Amino acid sequence: MPSVAVLGTGRMGAPIARNLKRAGFPVTVWNRTVAKARALQDDGIEVALTPAQAASGADVLVTMLADGPSTEQAMLGDAGALDALPAEAVWIQMGTIGIDWTQRLAARAAERTLAFVDAPVSGSDGPARDAQLLILASGADELQERVEPLFGAVGRRTLWVGPAGGGSALKLVLNAWLAAITQAAAEGVALAETLGLDPQVFTQTLADLPLGAPYAVAKANAMIERQFEPGFALALAHKDVALAVAAATERGLRLPLAGVIDGIWGEIIAQGHGGQDVAAAVMTVERDGAETGA
Repeated sequence: MPSVAVLGTGRMGAPIARNLKRAGFPVTVWNRTVAKARALQDDGIEVALTPAQAASGADVLVTMLADGPSTEQAMLGDAGALDALPAEAVWIQMGTIGIDWTQRLAARAAERTLAFVDAPVSGSDGPARDAQLLILASGADELQERVEPLFGAVGRRTLWVGPAGGGSALKLVLNAWLAAITQAAAEGVALAETLGLDPQVFTQTLADLPLGAPYAVAKANAMIERQFEPGFALALAHKDVALAVAAATERGLRLPLAGVIDGIWGEIIAQGHGGQDVAAAVMTVERDGAETGA
């Protein structure tokens, strides 16, 4: 079994590392906050103190970090992983970092003739724990056979979408859609309450119609119950919307709805709600100067 190094053991990286270990892969992890990495030692997972230490001798490196700058720092900064990887290793970049950062890091991998796979995932921490992620993979065709066993250990399906960068592009499209239906759910809940309806009647009816995406219905119910324990943190969802808006703008496309969501989500994050679940988007909808449902 190829040895795997996982950089980033947050809400997504930790279950990915555990599932790889359960599938029989030797796994070493690194995280900037060492305590989060050490929580995996009971699973028989090795903990490294630097990215370079984690990468040394690894056959496959997985990065699952919050954004492009933190990924670049882990790979290219002091004690970075890139120079420690063996020449024959594969770097699988699974974080949502956007198209430009993906291209930038893929270029750095190419400078070392290092195999690079762009493979962000669709799914939150629940599917990550259950190895039910949808993997949006892109890269050279000859790499598919090498990485499929790893993807099979952490996901329910792998969708290959062309050269590296295609996976990140699809992830931006999906997360822009996620933001739109989440904000629509927030406004539906608020409007139902304002019109004197039990908002659960709204969600129950929505679930019975083709209009009712299961994700939107689940988030609407969380909004009604004010359950904001993070599955997908609002700050990370906002980051993804901003990446989508920026990518569209650079290519001459205006995304009016995503642009509005970018702004209003930024406002509630500035109020301290970024660590809560994306369902906290309901706080963007106000009635008579008060937060809906408060």
